[in-house]
Amino acid sequence: MTWVQAAADTPLSGPLLGVPGLIAVWAALVVGAVVLGALGSTGGGARRWWSRVLPLSVLIAAVVTLVGALLVEKVLRPFPDAIPPGVYLWIGVGLLGVLLGVRGAAVEARARRPWRAVAAVVALLLVVVAAAGHVNRVYAEFSSVGTLLGLREYRTMSLEQVTGRTAATVGGDLGPGVTLESVWTPPSGMPGTGAVVETPIPGTASGFEARPAQVYLPPAYFTEPRPLLPVLVLMAGQPGGPEDWVRSGRLPVVADEFAADHAGLAPVIVVADPIGSSLANTLCVDSPQGNAHTYLARDVPGWIRATLQVDEDPGAWAIGGLSFGGTCALQLALTEPEVYPNFLAMSAQAEPTVGTRAETVARFFGGDPEAFRAANPADLLASRPFPDLAGAFVVGSDDTEYGPGVRALHDATMRAGADVRYAELPGGHSYAVWSEGLRLELPWLARRMGLIV
Repeated sequence: MTWVQAAADTPLSGPLLGVPGLIAVWAALVVGAVVLGALGSTGGGARRWWSRVLPLSVLIAAVVTLVGALLVEKVLRPFPDAIPPGVYLWIGVGLLGVLLGVRGAAVEARARRPWRAVAAVVALLLVVVAAAGHVNRVYAEFSSVGTLLGLREYRTMSLEQVTGRTAATVGGDLGPGVTLESVWTPPSGMPGTGAVVETPIPGTASGFEARPAQVYLPPAYFTEPRPLLPVLVLMAGQPGGPEDWVRSGRLPVVADEFAADHAGLAPVIVVADPIGSSLANTLCVDSPQGNAHTYLARDVPGWIRATLQVDEDPGAWAIGGLSFGGTCALQLALTEPEVYPNFLAMSAQAEPTVGTRAETVARFFGGDPEAFRAANPADLLASRPFPDLAGAFVVGSDDTEYGPGVRALHDATMRAGADVRYAELPGGHSYAVWSEGLRLELPWLARRMGLIV
């Protein structure tokens, strides 16, 4: 089955991403630029500022930004996807503000005009903040001042505070077609929201050194009897980490909203780390860069089953992610269908890559093209049918880099006989799309995993 959504609006906006944020960043830029211009235009050096200082500063900012872009895109390649040109433009604007502000402050300080020096520094900061605000609007990383400052809008607990595996349970012996919601009655005293636990998941079988996972437990998990809930393993992109889903993707908010509509029920969501550090890249395979595949296929589900009370039926499990994590989710669903028969691939790459296919094969597959094809979703989907697989693809309507690949993977998955969905949401390669994508697909995943009707 295929299903296409073209929503008119994306609810995830927040003051920093909506109209107030847009007005604020442009106001900061205009005020900062006017102040810098005014400081340079007054005094005996006005002609020199306009004829030499400003053009030279623009040239330096442009050259430094261009060299940095070439290093990032052509030499270092720390990210699997290219940085949009607009981001480099705003980085250049911020650098120009720094150059003009530092020079202005120095000139005013030497002339013993401290208030004008302070004004130059303030103007510098306004330009930098405006540039950073525009970059943030590209990725929707911070939707509010609270998320920017790291303020939590959700409840947290330690693993020690979470009730162990000894509670009486509901849902372990449901018959075919019976959902957990249909037999569940929330007891009195159930909390109104879920909680997030940060905890290591050791790489016992893989030896992989992952950063701590973020585990969302819905309100119903903190009851007795405890419902045996389905499990969704999520992954962030690269660069990034598990906390990005909680902070920028607003995972607890989205999951709590779902739980509020279903008597406190929602999947247990474990945000695992498949890369080890922000700038690392494991390509979601076992390689000299780390045994990420074994970690996700063995260690993570093993830890969940040993530590939490959840539905252990594989049909109640799903894996998902965004960008790199979306690619990784599809890889795991295709190579480990007995572990993750359901997937959510958001803004996934057309294929796992660190540049060219030749470079990818050399670095991660020992130069063996067949080993690459055994991990590449497009090749796997063309190799055999997957009638028991189910998944959803999500992509931003403005994501010109990833959109064609996502559509091609959706079509290939449908041809392979899977139960597959496709959603296209307003936005680009950003958390505005991914958070809304999770909100949109969580009900479908919950039905697929036997949680709700």
